[in-house]
Amino acid sequence: MDLLAGGDGRGVREAEHGEILGGAAAFAGLREALGIVAAGGGTLLNQPADILTMTAKPECHAALTAAGVPVPPALGPVDGYASLRAAMTSAGWNRVFVKPAYGSSASGVLALAVGGPRIMAVTSVELSQGRLFNNLRVRRYDDEASIATIVDRLAPDGLHVERWYPKASLGNRVLDLRVVVIAGQARHVVVRTSRSPMTNLHLGNARGDVTAIRAAAGEQAWSAAMRSCVRAAACFPDTLHAGVDLMFRAGWQDHAIAEVNAFGDLLPNVLTEDGLDTYGAQVAAVLPRLR
Repeated sequence: MDLLAGGDGRGVREAEHGEILGGAAAFAGLREALGIVAAGGGTLLNQPADILTMTAKPECHAALTAAGVPVPPALGPVDGYASLRAAMTSAGWNRVFVKPAYGSSASGVLALAVGGPRIMAVTSVELSQGRLFNNLRVRRYDDEASIATIVDRLAPDGLHVERWYPKASLGNRVLDLRVVVIAGQARHVVVRTSRSPMTNLHLGNARGDVTAIRAAAGEQAWSAAMRSCVRAAACFPDTLHAGVDLMFRAGWQDHAIAEVNAFGDLLPNVLTEDGLDTYGAQVAAVLPRLR
């Protein structure tokens, strides 16, 4: 199913290859597609309403906040670059992450820092002739006109803006973790390390050593962080699994949840102690429910 055609995307022009376009319309199409799946009568492992909440960053952030899960603070709605800068000034923030409301894989995300007259954005967005494209090369913009153009092009589909969370680092690389929670247990962990604020592995970043990160954090901080991941997934009690993005603060004394991903369980070659990958663990968890 074409999500744009299935949603309210009939007025959205056809995108070029890799172009970032029509996020809100694609989300509407996803809602319609999930409705069709739900009406099919099968056994659903993840509930459509939960998938939609996880996919909509403002709604997911609000659900986590209401449940007391630690998350970075967020600004209210902004409708463009001028609105963003005004909201940052009002909040007293000079570093933020600007995220499309309905996005994934760092598509359209900007790590924005402002200091006096200087401004800098790190992003995988390529700005070409006024259009935005995904690019596997993370780049830096330091001219305000380009940054404003990117934000203003993204804004009509919705933005979610969080205060920049200072991530922990090890070996001169910042890091975060993808934790897959299955049936209420944190079962699989991947460490994602980067020399830029973007840690997504498809951007050429590297996996880190879970054992080393656990040792650096200490057992108490590690256990507390895993409990937060479980609490985040528990915001979606009718959903079997969720991919929780976990950030340790620099210094390892604190942590926060960045996002919860409905389709975040693709972790090749990551096994539990009993030798199960993420899919095997899900099958093992669901089989007793079907008997």
